[in-house]
Parts: sequence; C-alpha cells; structure tokens
Amino acid sequence: MALLSRADPVLNHNFVVSLLDTSSVLATLGSAALSAVLDVAVGGFSECSGIEMTMKTEDYKEGGNNGAVLRFPNRVEWGALTLKKGLGSGSTLWDWHYGFAVGKGKRRDGLVILLNDQHVPNNIWFFRRGLPTKYSGPQLNATQNSVAIEALEIAHEGIFQLPLVGAASGIGAAVAGAGIGGAIAAAGSLSGSIGNF
Repeated sequence: MALLSRADPVLNHNFVVSLLDTSSVLATLGSAALSAVLDVAVGGFSECSGIEMTMKTEDYKEGGNNGAVLRFPNRVEWGALTLKKGLGSGSTLWDWHYGFAVGKGKRRDGLVILLNDQHVPNNIWFFRRGLPTKYSGPQLNATQNSVAIEALEIAHEGIFQLPLVGAASGIGAAVAGAGIGGAIAAAGSLSGSIGNF
C-alpha cells in the first residue's frame, strides 16, 4: 500500500515581487505572466506585508426589531503594501517615490508571487496602479551591526489573487514525485479555485 504524501502549508519566506510601469505595453495587455518574466528586478525583498482587504458594513436599525441591528456590505478597502529590503548600491525605490515629489512619477502595477519549496508559484497576487506613499530609509546605529533596511509603502487601487495557480503547483508536485497525495491536493485546490473564479 502506497503512502499518501502530506500537503503541507506553504512557507512564507520564498516569494518574488515584481513592479511594472502601468503605461507600458505589458500593463495594457494585462499579461501578468509576461510582466513577471520581463520586468527589470529592483532587488530581492526581505519582507512584504499588507496583502489585505477589509469590507465595511452599513448598519440598519430596523423599526420594531430592537433585538438586532441588520448589517449590509459596503465598500471594500485595500491595505497598503509595505516592501522591505536590504539597502544596496542602487536607489530604485527612492527614485520611484521621489519622482512623484518632482512631478515625474509613474504608477506601477505589481505582482507578489509566493513560491512553494520547489520554486513553483503557489499563489499570485496582482495589484493595480500602485502609488508609493512613504519611503523609509535605514535606521542607523553605530552600536549595532544589523543590515540597513529600506522600506516603501504602496497604496493601490485593488489587489487580486490569480485563480488556478495553486492547482498548477499541486499538479507540479505530483509530477515531481509527490505521488497520489500531490494529485489529491491538486484536485482539491483546483475545485476550490474554480469555485472562486
């Protein structure tokens, strides 16, 4: 009897962030895959946070129903993305933010790609019309020897998860030797993705 392999959760340290000028041809075509491959890298990020959305509710106090307040969905608010990386010799993040200070800035779309342990995309989030709202340089301290970190906060007009990516990752794991367990995990993620499509 063959043992089924486990479908462990994906670890959070293996990810890629790609930024794309929204006025480019790739952004016009809406090709997330091409932008991930052809975009110029601005450096590896050590942290990415803010992949979130919050739906506000509108409360309605119905007359004669004093025991409850009815709640209805309202607008969705998107959290700002924060990217952090070690300060290198380039100034790409600074230049992008400073471009808006001097009236020459351009918005960027972007991809956040979470990879599995075989470096296959497991989840891909795409954000639209990113706007750099805050740049933070490194905290300098002569009594420490930690890495100098710069951070950029990006406001955007929506973040979306691309469907069926996890299914492809699960099928890839099955083909790579995960066996029946990988195929079962792939089938489960495929049906879930189709339900959300």
